[in-house]
Amino acid sequence: MAYLDGIQSIENLPIENQRVFLRVDFNVPLKDGKITDDARIVEALPTIKHALERGARLVVASHLGRPKGKANPDFSLAPCGERLAELLDADVKMPEDCIGDAAKKVVFDLRGGQVCLLENLRFHAEEEKDDEGFASQLHALADMYVDDAFGAVHRAHASVHALAKLYEKRACGFLLKKEIEALGKLVTMPDKPYVAVLGGAKVSDKIEVLESLLTKIDALVIGGAMANTFLAAKGASMGASKIEGDKLALARSILDKARDAKVDVLLPVDVVVAESLDSSAGKVVDANQVPENMMALDIGPKTVDLFSKRFSAAKTVFWNGPMGLFEKPAFANGTHSVAKAMASSSAFTVVGGGDSAAAVHQMGKEIESKMGHISTGGGASLELIEGKKLPGIEVLRGGAA
Repeated sequence: MAYLDGIQSIENLPIENQRVFLRVDFNVPLKDGKITDDARIVEALPTIKHALERGARLVVASHLGRPKGKANPDFSLAPCGERLAELLDADVKMPEDCIGDAAKKVVFDLRGGQVCLLENLRFHAEEEKDDEGFASQLHALADMYVDDAFGAVHRAHASVHALAKLYEKRACGFLLKKEIEALGKLVTMPDKPYVAVLGGAKVSDKIEVLESLLTKIDALVIGGAMANTFLAAKGASMGASKIEGDKLALARSILDKARDAKVDVLLPVDVVVAESLDSSAGKVVDANQVPENMMALDIGPKTVDLFSKRFSAAKTVFWNGPMGLFEKPAFANGTHSVAKAMASSSAFTVVGGGDSAAAVHQMGKEIESKMGHISTGGGASLELIEGKKLPGIEVLRGGAA
């Protein structure tokens, strides 16, 4: 596959008893210092276990949150180190920083088959600046480089870009390989009919992926607050619903382009409305007639049926963005029903990270296991679907074994 051309896998690197710098994405949600969803850590386990079983001295690194270039205990990777130790049933050593003497001491004391987790890379402002000096300090810690952090490959940050360039031996891990294969298939050779499902809050966040998808898909399904703007652009009365008033012309333009490309656009025909985001219940109304004091917060049952029928006839489905305010039980039915319909279809289903992936994880293993691929990176998955060249992937090409 073209997307993997020139990229080595960790399987091809001679990692035995070598210090291996492994960039992962442990940017997990925390509440009161506790991890609320460890999916990203679990996804990295196959690569981590492979390296340790082959006797690598493994140096794991990640960012977490937005500490703004300064050490901040609220963004420490310590909870991730503890969870990783539990999952591996092994000791995970953690220096107090990702560079300097403290990091070197822990790393150089590692024996084959042992692992350490460096402290948050973003405690240093140089990480997000793709700083070569910072990268060279990280480079001193290891002999070769493996990237398994799909959620970060669309950023030209030091640990995914400048650092990788410094290693002759560089490769992707199993998670990154799986992401490139699954998402690359949607760009290069999706089975038809191909249905894209986009939701979330804003049309403006999805302009580029919308325009790219219109050249490949057979149908476009739109939900969430994003659908409000499209409905308003068609003249619907949306009451107090969230709408991007300055994007109505853009929405009409996208609808025109879809028509010209012979892409069917499915918008909600009914919605669940309430007086505020804090309402504990809603009622179903026609999508064209939202009362003045009400806002649309989910898609209704007729819309769920309309969307589900399209999934059942599809061979490929890509989904990015919830159908409503799924974090609140009163407005979660649309998102959950759409996920169930995708899971029960025979299509190759790809969930494009972010809130969509969170919703699927929320529903449990039964639904998760029926999805073709659940991406670990929302922004990265969208950019790859757009056909963009992602810096963290491109820099891996030509890595020598």
